[in-house]
Amino acid sequence: MNTEKDFSPLTPNIVRALNDKLYEKRKVAALEIEKLVREFVAQNNSTQIRHVIQVLASEFALSQHPHSRKGGLIGLAACSIALGKDSGLYLKELIEPVLTCFNDSDSRLRYYACEALYNIVKVARGAVLPHFNVLFDGLSKLAADPDPNVKSGSELLDRLLKDIVTESNKFDLVAFVPLLRERIYSNNQYARQFIISWILVLESVPDINLLDYLPEILDGLFQILGDGSKEIRRTCEVVLGEFLKEIKKTPSSVKYAEMANILVIHCQVSDESKLTNDLIQLTAMTWMREFIQLAGRVVLPYSSGILTAVLPCLSYDDRKKSTKEAASSCNHSLMKLVTPEDDEDEEVVGSGDSPPREDSQPKTEGDTNDMLNASQDSGGFSNICFFTPTSADRSQVTLDLDGIVQVLDRHLHDSSTGMMTRIAVLKWLYHLYIKTPRKMFRHTDSLFPMLLKTLSDESDEVILKDLEVLAEIASSPAGQSDTSDSCDNLDNKLELQVPEGAKTRPQPVVGSKVGDSSPSTPSMNSYFYKFMINLLKRFSLERKLLENRGAFIIRQLCLLLHAENIFHSMADILLKEEDLKFASTMVQTLNTILLTSAELFQLRNQLKDLRTQESSALFCCLYRSWCHNPVATVSLCFLTQNYQHAYNLIQKFGDLEVTVDFLMEVDKLVQLIESPIFTYLRLQLLDVENNPYLIKALYGLLMLLPQSQAFQLLSHRLRCVPNPELMRTVDESKYIDSKPVSTKRPAYAHMDYNDLLQHFDRVQSKHLEIRHQRSGRTDHPERKLMP
Repeated sequence: MNTEKDFSPLTPNIVRALNDKLYEKRKVAALEIEKLVREFVAQNNSTQIRHVIQVLASEFALSQHPHSRKGGLIGLAACSIALGKDSGLYLKELIEPVLTCFNDSDSRLRYYACEALYNIVKVARGAVLPHFNVLFDGLSKLAADPDPNVKSGSELLDRLLKDIVTESNKFDLVAFVPLLRERIYSNNQYARQFIISWILVLESVPDINLLDYLPEILDGLFQILGDGSKEIRRTCEVVLGEFLKEIKKTPSSVKYAEMANILVIHCQVSDESKLTNDLIQLTAMTWMREFIQLAGRVVLPYSSGILTAVLPCLSYDDRKKSTKEAASSCNHSLMKLVTPEDDEDEEVVGSGDSPPREDSQPKTEGDTNDMLNASQDSGGFSNICFFTPTSADRSQVTLDLDGIVQVLDRHLHDSSTGMMTRIAVLKWLYHLYIKTPRKMFRHTDSLFPMLLKTLSDESDEVILKDLEVLAEIASSPAGQSDTSDSCDNLDNKLELQVPEGAKTRPQPVVGSKVGDSSPSTPSMNSYFYKFMINLLKRFSLERKLLENRGAFIIRQLCLLLHAENIFHSMADILLKEEDLKFASTMVQTLNTILLTSAELFQLRNQLKDLRTQESSALFCCLYRSWCHNPVATVSLCFLTQNYQHAYNLIQKFGDLEVTVDFLMEVDKLVQLIESPIFTYLRLQLLDVENNPYLIKALYGLLMLLPQSQAFQLLSHRLRCVPNPELMRTVDESKYIDSKPVSTKRPAYAHMDYNDLLQHFDRVQSKHLEIRHQRSGRTDHPERKLMP
């Protein structure tokens, strides 16, 4: 720096002024440099121009002396101004030393560097676009600068660069996206503000299609959406809103598959204590809802991941009402995408073997991709993989049924799962059994135990949905295919017969007028018996379930699977029950349901008039199991108008061990006799001559009862029985001719009453033997009426 030739073509005066600590002196030197360069431009002397730039860069801008660096920066800006439109030829040499000064520890120097670059860019305009990435990189650092003056200067430069990009059609988006993808994960608020503002600008430029690259920056945008700054969050919401509008305008060009994974992740909240996470989740769920509705079956391969995210949100309270509503919409829309064609195996697609069921939806074209296995516990990118989509025909979209079932099963097993989520899980299982029964039955054995366990749920609504699923499993024709594998060893010991009506009656056509206007008796499959056996086993092991929910469960099953099927099968199973105490309790429960429930009206009418061989067979089936409970057996005889047999049974009560529980059951029977169920029985007391055994049976019950309220009630009723002489008409011959010879129905010929009585004796003997074994007595003690 001591000789003139070291800095030529710069003069010694220019060199001294550039190194001066005063800004005014450096400014004078800059004007001289501008004049000098203009002369070189006029002479078309590019060599000298480059020499000037090189000297200013290496000897001044990159000098160790701060004043020299400041002089070099203002000199480079002067060169750019002198070059004018030709500055584009030297931009690399002009920009690089200035950008180096962005990292200087002196804030004043960083400000001068920002000022110099502003002048260079202002002159070059669109010519700087090939260098956009290095400019963007430098600006992103200045955006987070702690000095307000530097930050202010960088904002001016940033606005200038945005104007240039907006008015140009030569912006290289492909080259810029990798840098954007890298910088978008910055945790600095100012850097985030800088990034999000640029995305907003690029999205607004008509010639720049940033939507094509949205999968590469979407995750970063959701990260920024969780920023602590309200202003940044608001700007990010605007950006995401603009992208969503564009997606709705051009749905066919959107890469749904590549973004589905990202949305699945952000639909799940890792820390519910942060309000920003609620915003992220709501936004992601809103996007997911739109994706499902716009993309249709393209998202089916991602259904397990979507459900992993959506299902927990369904149990949110009103504090997250919007998220819950969006999740509910996602869940509903996704469920509608599953159609009967998803039940077809890949090798038989299009063969027509599986007829479509109701609610089939038309096919739409779209892209698909390899399946995403998001059924595992998801807490971040490590658990959810990304796949590159490939163009394919819509028919090749594959439902991730195994993944869906795994997700549903996991939510059922999780004790922390909310009630509405459990209901949604069961609705999904029911929907899948309706739409894809063949494939779903491959999972039935693994699902079955948990479905049975869910019957102990605290919510009635959950139990109702659970029963619907179990009923569909038990009655679906798809369950007929694999009888040997679907039954336990316990099942194989039982040779149960479904009532004839259930076998012969055809399955109603869903949605048809015939099916809607008449009750149906669905055909049963092998799982029906497995269900009945395991249900009774569960009642046996969980007596509280039987006491609190037993009647509710059985009544609902009677509606879902026809009462005759339920009672016939349970009676057959109880006939072989080894726990006689449980058998007696269960019979008592079934009998109460039979006599009192509105759901059993049709079955009561069927048993009241045993006019067919089938109804008589049903009575005999129930009777043999009802014998586990003597009072229930008598009430069954009353219901079926077998009064003489009821009287014969009551005669045998004298040989039974009468306990307080026994008398309480008799008391309840007397109360039932006074109920609307037995109105016909009470009216038959008017016909004394033709119903002598009815009166005798009632008197027998009266004699069994101690002097109690029930005794007074029945005694008063029997005192109202009229004198048969008073009931006769004047013309007795006409009365005799008109009265029926016998009240016995022809169907009674199908029943051997002596055999039924013998069966009653055998069953009661077993009960007595068991009671003696429990009490340790071997003799037969004298039976006394309990007070």
